[in-house]
Amino acid sequence: MNTLPKFEGAKILVVGDVMLDRYWFGDVNRISPEAPVPVLKVERVEERPGGAANVARNIAALGAQATLLSVVGADEAGACLEKLLNKHSNLTALLHRDSSISTIIKLRAVARHQQLLRIDFETPPSHEVLNAKLADYRLKLPLADVVILSDYGKGGLAHIAEMIQLARAAGKPVLVDPKGEDYARYTGATLLTPNRGEFREVAGGWKTEAELNAKAEKLRTELQLDALLVTRSEDGMSLHRANEVLHEPSRTREVFDVSGAGDTVIATLAVMLASGAGLPDAMRVANRAAGIVVGKLGTAVVTREEIEKDISEGRREKGER
Repeated sequence: MNTLPKFEGAKILVVGDVMLDRYWFGDVNRISPEAPVPVLKVERVEERPGGAANVARNIAALGAQATLLSVVGADEAGACLEKLLNKHSNLTALLHRDSSISTIIKLRAVARHQQLLRIDFETPPSHEVLNAKLADYRLKLPLADVVILSDYGKGGLAHIAEMIQLARAAGKPVLVDPKGEDYARYTGATLLTPNRGEFREVAGGWKTEAELNAKAEKLRTELQLDALLVTRSEDGMSLHRANEVLHEPSRTREVFDVSGAGDTVIATLAVMLASGAGLPDAMRVANRAAGIVVGKLGTAVVTREEIEKDISEGRREKGER
């Protein structure tokens, strides 16, 4: 695809586990006298939306309209996350506050562009808050062109099977970023986007491309999916549909950080589909977006302008005008 469709009118509903990504940047010049560990002298702190919040942020960065439904704690981290999301005029964050939990935080200590340590804080949300979120989902669903269910396995998608059924009954494509071994809960979705490791965990290993394709088709059929997209890191992406496999190779480039790349992929896919593109073109553009975002540190976003520039550079490499 040489020309991107217009993204401004695309409306995406994102539901899933949100978190606050905190980064402590600094330098290490000595080992602690208390234990054989490096001492990080923190020089800068950054906070970014993570999980499903990063998916919504990627949608907004592309210029489309995002509505985010999720659960946070009634705490400082939840307020910080809401403030970060409210910076985007085309992103509406509906965050249910649950006083019984703490907002999920992923704290990363980074020195000289290398991650030294990650500390996670998390507790699952209450059933009462999840039921309230499901009620909001029913209200927002008719307004969306595409639905994304971003599952990080943190308990925020307890009603995912019902959400898929509601979306399909309403004629809305529903894209799922899966987690864990129980893929039966995703039955009936339009598209699943596991990475290579996640797919291997569910389908088992393979030795040949033909074996991979057979396993993908078996899973797609069992789960009654329209399509299955396996993201394969440096080997690109493979899109599996009925009687068809399309593979998109990755462009050779330096990989800086793969965290959040799956968020960028599913966000770009949804925006493309909501803008009228077909799934093969959506995959090609999402593959380019993923290649761009892995060149950035931490959970990051890709803009429309960056994708257009990448497409132009790719055309020049092929000698096209």
